[in-house]
Amino acid sequence: MKKKAYISAISHWVPERVLSNTDLEKMVETSDEWITTRTGIKERRILDKDKPTSYMGIKAAEKLLADYKIDAADIDAIIVPTITPDMFFPTTANIIQGAIGAHKAFSFDLTAACSGFIYALAVGAQFIETGAYNKIMVIGADKMSCITDYSDRATCILFGDAASAILLEPTEDPKIGLIDFTLHADGLGSEYLHLKGGGSLNPPTEETVANKMHYLYQDGKAVYKFAVQGMADVSANILEKNGLTGEDVDLLVPHQANLRIIDGTLKRLRLPREKCMINIEKYGNTTAATIPMALSEAQEAGRLKRGDLVLLTTFGAGFTWASALLYWGI
Repeated sequence: MKKKAYISAISHWVPERVLSNTDLEKMVETSDEWITTRTGIKERRILDKDKPTSYMGIKAAEKLLADYKIDAADIDAIIVPTITPDMFFPTTANIIQGAIGAHKAFSFDLTAACSGFIYALAVGAQFIETGAYNKIMVIGADKMSCITDYSDRATCILFGDAASAILLEPTEDPKIGLIDFTLHADGLGSEYLHLKGGGSLNPPTEETVANKMHYLYQDGKAVYKFAVQGMADVSANILEKNGLTGEDVDLLVPHQANLRIIDGTLKRLRLPREKCMINIEKYGNTTAATIPMALSEAQEAGRLKRGDLVLLTTFGAGFTWASALLYWGI
């Protein structure tokens, strides 16, 4: 029987500092009511300025290893989807690998913005299904506060910092594991959501800093329009491809970017809110960490049991969008 990859362990970690909508009212011209109505966000977590993305990734990885009594030396690979790496090189995955003592593991970062986790899940699953490796750790981590302009009321209300880790292992049990995934991209969307400064196109200069090119830019209306359509379509299509409907889904775990986008996906799938994991009100958009963190909280809350059909779906900068179907294995 063909091996499948399944999620055998999961954890998450968030910083202690809370940035509430009330706090933001004192920083920019906005209000708790305005933010809540348009996004569903009430607060977000912010990492200390002197701590990098790897700090959160290490915390999430160490928690996973401790909670499930796993030896770091047994990890074969570490994949870190992130758009806020500690530095261009070495990769954030390399830094985490060394810090947790996973000395046997090869490691690399993956960049697909808010779709990064599902992209990394799909990549990690291939290593498992080919039989090349047996333990793949995927750590979605982003310190969005470091690329957010807190004088821009259109974007500073949206993002937070967090990390979440999963472990992928092989199984021959047909009742658990990854069933299917679908990955998409459209580079024409790059003009609507990007960070122009810091790369080879616009290396850091006094001018790029003065022009705030090292902060993310988002055309909110355009991104919202594409995201609503993209997340709903990709979710419906993967179910149809596998002969399933929304009624078969036990839990939808969507990217936590905007509650209205989530509601649009629920409407398309004819799913009630009770079948959807939503934690955007507590954390905002943590980019590559949103889906695994929502899964981790669902596991902690007893909303997942072994064999449940779980649908993951996301949309991000690039544009990128993706979906995955799996039977829960923990």
